[in-house]
Amino acid sequence: MKQFSKACERNTEPIAEVLAELLPAADGGLVVEVGSGTGQHAVAFARRFPHLLWQPTNRPGRLASIEAWRRDAGLENLLTPLPFDLFDDDPPVEHAELVMAINVIHIAPFEATDKLFEHAAQLLSVGSPILLYGPYRYRDRSLEPSNERFDAFLKKRDPESGLRLFEDVDAIASNHGFKHVQTRRLPANNDAHWWMR
Repeated sequence: MKQFSKACERNTEPIAEVLAELLPAADGGLVVEVGSGTGQHAVAFARRFPHLLWQPTNRPGRLASIEAWRRDAGLENLLTPLPFDLFDDDPPVEHAELVMAINVIHIAPFEATDKLFEHAAQLLSVGSPILLYGPYRYRDRSLEPSNERFDAFLKKRDPESGLRLFEDVDAIASNHGFKHVQTRRLPANNDAHWWMR
């Protein structure tokens, strides 16, 4: 029931370093993770930032591993995972200090990116960030060979998935009232991008 991802283990610390710059210092804020996967990140970040509440989510029927990690960790600030599909009408909670999605938009259909920012616009106050992590395409540079192979693998498995062009994602963000703040190049040809309302 408790799943494990080597990629999660590798990228947790680089992502945590970015989160340390973005998260509020005040106690009690809520962070919503969209597409929490195995649950490893939720545990690691809840442990790293104990002053905040962490709300993991995943598609209905895919919560068991997250709950197993949460139960074993025994962290008071890590909440029970909620079922949430990006194509749901409403977000899973009413308000958040930060919305994050790790390795989500290249797996989901492209239309899900628009829904992600739509939900984030409902959840976040002005000045609050949304953080997306994963591999991207860019108009001004060639795709790295490893990401080229990964993109081909994703499209063969599901024609609706694949690495997204950053400029397309940024345009969607802008349509929902978000301004791109920064890109952080992280290991294994992945990037962290964040936007604020």
